[in-house]
Amino acid sequence: MRALICIDDTDNIDIKRGTGQLASELSEQITEHGWGDCEPVTRHQLFVHPDVPYTSHNSAMCFAADIKPQHLEDIIKYGGDFLERERAVGSDPGLCVVIPERLTNPGWLIAYGFSAKQEVLNKDYAYSLAAELGVHLSEHGGTGDGVIGALAGTGLRLSGNDGRFRGKFTIALPDQALTVTDIYAKTYITKVRSIEDGHILKDHELVELGEKVKAVLIDQEAVLLVVPLSNPGDRGALWRSCSKEELRAY
Repeated sequence: MRALICIDDTDNIDIKRGTGQLASELSEQITEHGWGDCEPVTRHQLFVHPDVPYTSHNSAMCFAADIKPQHLEDIIKYGGDFLERERAVGSDPGLCVVIPERLTNPGWLIAYGFSAKQEVLNKDYAYSLAAELGVHLSEHGGTGDGVIGALAGTGLRLSGNDGRFRGKFTIALPDQALTVTDIYAKTYITKVRSIEDGHILKDHELVELGEKVKAVLIDQEAVLLVVPLSNPGDRGALWRSCSKEELRAY
C-alpha cells in the first residue's frame, strides 16, 4: 500500500538539523522497523509572507513509502512520537499521512497544496479538509501550525509536479561530463530533460555536471534538468546540469 508522509516546522533558526534531515531519518527508521520501503524525500516550497511564521524558507518535506497495511497505525504513532522527541525548541511540528488509493477527491488535496504556495492558509481549514478527505493530520508541539504545511506537502507530492529531491548526487567531479546512460546507472534519476523546452535527452548525449546535481519531481519521476552549454568544451558535452539557482522555481 502506497503512503505519503509529510512533516513540517520541526526546526528553529539556531538548529542546523533541519526538517529535511528529520524526514530522511524518519523514512530510514520506517524501513529499519520493517514497516515498508521508502522513496527519497522531496522539498516543497510554500508561500513566503510576513503572516506565515517559518524558520528560513517555509518548505515542507514529504516522502512516499510502500508500506504493509497492518503497520499504518504503527507508522502514524511512531511518526508523532518521533516529532515530539526530535523537534527543536520553539518549533510547531505537523504530521500528515495520506493513502492515495483511499482518496475519493485527490484533486482537493492537490489544489490545497498549490494554494499553500500562493496564499496564507490557517490551521482550522487544514483540519477540516483533512477530515473531509479522511487523511491523518496531527500536531506535535508548539502552536501546531506545521499541520498546514504537512497537509500541503502531501498534496504537492501527490501532484507529481512539484518539489526538489533532498540532497545532491555525487556521481562525478564538478565539470566532468557523463552520458545520460551513466547518469541513470549511478542515480535514481529516470529522465534528463531540457529546462527550456522540455525535450528528453537521448541515452548517448553527454551532460557536464555542476557542483550540486539535484533532481526535481516532474510527471511522478525524478528528473535532472539541463540547459545548453553556451561554450561547449572539448569533452563533447552540449548540456550542463542546472544550478540550484536555476531550480528555484521547483
